[in-house]
Amino acid sequence: MELTLEKLKDGEKGVVERLTLAGPTKRRLIEMGITPGTQICVLKRAPLGDPIEIYLRRYTLTLRAEDARNIFVRRVEA
Repeated sequence: MELTLEKLKDGEKGVVERLTLAGPTKRRLIEMGITPGTQICVLKRAPLGDPIEIYLRRYTLTLRAEDARNIFVRRVEA
C-alpha cells in the first residue's frame, strides 16, 4: 500500500518510493538525502501537526506537512 510521509504516525518507519515535487523544492529535498530507497522514521509533530520531525541517514530533519504530502513511502515494520 502506497501512502505519503504525512500519513505515517509518530514512531512509524517507511522507505521512500518516490517524490512528486518539482523544481527547487524537489532538488532541496534530494540534497538533504530524501531519495528513493531511503528509510525514514517519523519522530514527532508540532502540536498542530505541522511541521513534522523525521530521522534519516543518522540526522533529524524538520519538514513542512505540505512537502511530506508529496513524498510517497512504503511502511516498514519496526
